[in-house]
Formats: sequence, C-alpha cells, structure tokens
Amino acid sequence: MLGNGLLLLTAFIWGTAFVFQRAGMDLIEPITFNAARMALSAIAVGMVAFLLRKRERAAAASRPVEEQKEYRKNTVLGGLCCGSILGVASIFQQMGIVTTTAGKAGFITAMYMLLVPVIGFVFLKKKNTWLVWLAVLLGITGMYFLCITGEFSLSKGDTLVSLCAFCFSFHILACDHFVGRGDPIRISAIQFAVATVISTVIAAVMEEPSVEKLISAAIPILYCGIVSGGVGYTLQMVAQKFTDPTIASLLMSMESVFAVIAGVILLGEQMSSRELMGCILMFTAILMVQIPLPEKRKQVTQED
Repeated sequence: MLGNGLLLLTAFIWGTAFVFQRAGMDLIEPITFNAARMALSAIAVGMVAFLLRKRERAAAASRPVEEQKEYRKNTVLGGLCCGSILGVASIFQQMGIVTTTAGKAGFITAMYMLLVPVIGFVFLKKKNTWLVWLAVLLGITGMYFLCITGEFSLSKGDTLVSLCAFCFSFHILACDHFVGRGDPIRISAIQFAVATVISTVIAAVMEEPSVEKLISAAIPILYCGIVSGGVGYTLQMVAQKFTDPTIASLLMSMESVFAVIAGVILLGEQMSSRELMGCILMFTAILMVQIPLPEKRKQVTQED
C-alpha cells in the first residue's frame, strides 16, 4: 500500500505539472522556462545523489576494478544520451503546450507508452502480443478523436507535443538500456544537467531570457523543477521498491487523467465530447499495453 500510494502521488504531481507548465507560458518564453525547470531538477536530483554517495561507494567497492570503470562509464554515457533526448523532448513539449491545453498535452505525451513497443519492434525486433497491437490501434483511434480536426490536420501545439511523445519513446528505451549498467540516480542528475545546457543554449539564441521573466514565473518553475522533477523522480524510485512493475506503470499512467482534472479545476479548461472520447480510448489503450496476458504469465511459470 505504501508503494502504490507513493506512485499515485507521483502521478498526481506529474499530472498537475502540466497545469503549471501551461500557466507559466503567460509569463515567460517556453524554452527559457524549460531551461530553468531543468536546472532546478538537476540540483534537486543531484542533492539526492550526493546524499546516497556513501551507499553507492560501498556497493562499488565490492565490484572488480574493471567492472567499476565500466559502471562509471555507463553512468556518464547514460546521462549524456538520456539528457540529450530529454532536452529535445521537453523543448517540444513546452513549445507545444503554449497553444494546446494541459489536459490534451498530458494525454498526447502519455502516447509514448504506446510508441515504445512499436519502436522496439521496428528497431530492436522485440515481439509484442496481440493485446499490444490492439492497444496501439485503439490509441491511434483515440489520438484521432482527441487531436485531428475536420480538415484532417493537427494543430501546431498538438503536433509539437506529439513529437515530444515520439522523443520520450526513445528516452524510455535509452533509460532501459543504461539504468541496469550504471547508477540510475546519477544518470538522472546528469541527464537533467545536459537538458539544462541544451535548453539554455537554444533559449539564448531563439528567445530573450531575463531575470524579471524568471521571477514572474517563479512558482510554475519551482513546481515543475523541484516538485515534479526532483520530488517526483525520487518518489518513483522509492515507491518501485515496494510495488510490482506492472502495477507501477498502471498507477503512473494516471498522470494523464490528473492532467485533465487539474486543467479543468485550476485553469477552467473544457473538452468537447469528441475530445473526451479520445481521452477515454487513449487511456484504455495505455492500460492495455501494460497488462501481461495470462497465457504469457502461465507459460513463463511453466518454463521456470
């Protein structure tokens, strides 16, 4: 119950972060906002990594020297790779949320859960069950109802957030590759630092950052940077020690639902019946893609 409760709280934090991201766009440019929030996330997660350094050193001391070198190498390389993808994905998301609602942005971003098995099949030749492909088809249908207009076109904001979801799919695969080969907390701290550098450079070129703008958007930046980035990530890491991975992913998918609820309550956003139908279809697909088939579990048990 502790793990499940913490994961539900994590989903709530991440879902409501879309509201703060949307509210911040009335006060500051999107890429500057992203650079500031990533910097705070880097500091917050970096502090967690610093506090856990003694435990990590003790664990590393038990490994052979060559294995320690490889572990440190993968930690740095993982942070650089994941951070580069995260930087691009978060910029697309923040630029897109300027012209779309927090609720829609939450659901479109969550589409990465459907894209991961597709990308894994195309590039890594990973096989998927029929339930996964049914979920993908259902998700595409939901995306159509949620975003596609009568002229069969996406709005600029929805397109940018869709690109964000596509990038996040590769981010999940990159994290999956490196997290078992390096220190996950340090990888996360490095990735936030890399995303900060990327966002800062692009913001300096494309926008006009200023201290006044940062101060005016202080509350959204603090929430997205420290609460969503630092606290949310730490809660996820702690909670997953007590919860089954499948249940964990199901609970975290509630992020998209919380984004819609928060958008309605805090920003007064409204969705048409067509858009709500799209949300329902996409959420159903997100749940389906994470549920293992009973036959598959039985087969694995027999093989064990």
